[in-house]
Amino acid sequence: MSLSRTIHIVDDDEAVRESTSLLLEIAGHEVVTHVSGVAFLKVLENAEPGCILLDIQMPEMGGLEVQAELKALGCEWPVIVLTGHGDIAVAVQAMKNGAFDFLEKPYENDLLLETLNDAFERLEANVEESARVSQAKALIEMLSNRELQVLRALLAGLPNKLIAYELDLSVRTVEIYRANVMSKLNARGLSTAVRIAMAAGLQPLEERKP
Repeated sequence: MSLSRTIHIVDDDEAVRESTSLLLEIAGHEVVTHVSGVAFLKVLENAEPGCILLDIQMPEMGGLEVQAELKALGCEWPVIVLTGHGDIAVAVQAMKNGAFDFLEKPYENDLLLETLNDAFERLEANVEESARVSQAKALIEMLSNRELQVLRALLAGLPNKLIAYELDLSVRTVEIYRANVMSKLNARGLSTAVRIAMAAGLQPLEERKP
């Protein structure tokens, strides 16, 4: 999946915003600048998803505070922290808090572009995974309760005879439900059905104790 590669620069230094914007636009990126963390958070809800270049030292709200608020809001866009030489400990803390990476100012242009490329690959992988999970959940919701039970039993590795015993059904009835599951999930085989069930977070059926 290829996303529009938008970069949000959150830095109170106008010179940094302008020079970094020029570099990134020449490299083909869409760039949006924000004069402070507070200003960025105000427009976050309607902002284009992308990567965030976040300065550590800013008035009103520092980079760590902005990062904490992003996390609280459920924003999982990759954050690259921009830091001065005296802020390494803070940058390391940002990494522990989930930042993708940090760069010391003044940073090399090539290093910035490489780091952003890696961050976008992470973002795009996350989007693809999220879509895969959503699709799996939508397929699982199409199953009836009995079909769901049979799938959970298959996820537990049970053969048809044991599934029949666990669910108080005939083997033939289990076979019918199993065929329905495969059809509704559009699964070519059992392994495909299991992958879909796992992606949706389905839990295996627990066997009855003797």
